[in-house]
Amino acid sequence: MEREPRIAVVITCFNYETYVGQAIRSVVGQNAADCELVVIDDGSTDRSWDVIQQTGVRAYRITNSGQRSACLYGLGQTRAPFVLFLDADDELRPGALDRILQALDPGVAKVQFCLTCVDATGQVIAERYPALEAFRSQDRVTDEILRSGVYQTPPTSGNVFRRDVCEILHQCEYDNAVDGVILLIAPFMGDVVSISESLGLYRVHGRNDSGLGRAPQAVTFERDLRRFQLRLAHLRKLVGRLRPGAALIEPEQTYYFRLMEFSAALVRGSRYGARAFLQLLRAILTEPRPWKWKVANTLFFVVVFLAPLRQAQALLAFRFSVGGRSARQFLRAANASQ
Repeated sequence: MEREPRIAVVITCFNYETYVGQAIRSVVGQNAADCELVVIDDGSTDRSWDVIQQTGVRAYRITNSGQRSACLYGLGQTRAPFVLFLDADDELRPGALDRILQALDPGVAKVQFCLTCVDATGQVIAERYPALEAFRSQDRVTDEILRSGVYQTPPTSGNVFRRDVCEILHQCEYDNAVDGVILLIAPFMGDVVSISESLGLYRVHGRNDSGLGRAPQAVTFERDLRRFQLRLAHLRKLVGRLRPGAALIEPEQTYYFRLMEFSAALVRGSRYGARAFLQLLRAILTEPRPWKWKVANTLFFVVVFLAPLRQAQALLAFRFSVGGRSARQFLRAANASQ
């Protein structure tokens, strides 16, 4: 008799013919009997569909409609109680599903794990992204979200969600991405299990939606600002139903909002006003982070604020770069325009 799947892996692909075969093989090679795999081609115009068909896995081709719609289509083709949305340019490491399955039980709303950043050729950029702590908790994460609007979490491919959390994606017409409000509401629906090991590869190749691997762009920061405001507005409604009386911070008061606003202005070539800059510093100091982090970030942004424009832009690019950031690299960025 066929075993009931405990986890579904949904791979969504749009014009990733170079990588999608590797993504599929990374899941099939797990040999996990508790896993069901489905691949959704989101109307690719390259050879992605041909590559997908050659693997022999269960796959569907739909009209291009964006990541959220493709993931929802895949969700509807699966039945497992937990779901991992794997981007077609990413991969799972050998043994990843066995490790994830050990962490799953009905009280878990989300499992998160580190990813190893690699470039287009597979060369390692950063071993653990982000560098997560190992824990299982609900209150520590919900408290951080209520106070700052965010928490430390990996990109899409580093998260496994309970199915009822995924169903909230049906409400997110305002957001084309998957790693949005469900990342934020999951801790209010159950425990978050954080795994400090790297269980997957996150590929940085210049076409990432996050903007990683490219020079910082004002349009990306401005888009992320709009997304953040819409996500927190939705989150406020959801939290109000799940935890009446809980006070969620306003987006404009958060460090994340001030950082995106400051960064967008700087990349556009505008100087951030002194009053707005003081609000950024205040947001840093009230962020629920260790004092070492607060002091380091305060000093960094003071240097950026006072630096000539081209130097400030180089320092910002350094701030958003992937991989190890050494003192030598900082000095090189600081001297970039001299």
